[in-house]
Amino acid sequence: MAKIHSALSEEARKSVGQTLQAAIVDLIDLTLLGKQAHWNVIGRNFRSIHLQLDELVEAARKHTDTLAERAIALGVNPDGRVSRIAQDTRLPQLDPGYIQDDKVVAFVVEPLSGAVDRFREHVKATEETDPITQDLLIAAAQDLEQQHWMFQAMS
Repeated sequence: MAKIHSALSEEARKSVGQTLQAAIVDLIDLTLLGKQAHWNVIGRNFRSIHLQLDELVEAARKHTDTLAERAIALGVNPDGRVSRIAQDTRLPQLDPGYIQDDKVVAFVVEPLSGAVDRFREHVKATEETDPITQDLLIAAAQDLEQQHWMFQAMS
């Protein structure tokens, strides 16, 4: 089987690959949490929160694909399997069933806050090893910070 080769050293490739995998796990779980909340939100502010959750999911999906393709370009296989996401996620989880709109907003702020903090760490971790990956992580962090701000503004 052909292997994708990278311009990065083996050590840098492994380090950047681990960083990308951690970012991918956060983004996939944000997508899943966003959809779970989207489907189950109820209350007075249903529509605006329902639509904002779609924006969060869209941003997370876009960056998941970009970062996974960057990993592949570096010769690192991203792992987006459900079992891997469940094993590695660091995000809090929603309870099943209907969720009041104010509880959805309060909940979403927490995982976004954690993801933003970790993405800032990822940006620092790739500064020397791979500035191209760093640029992609900065773009993802920017969108996550924007979503974090928007959900905070609703509370």
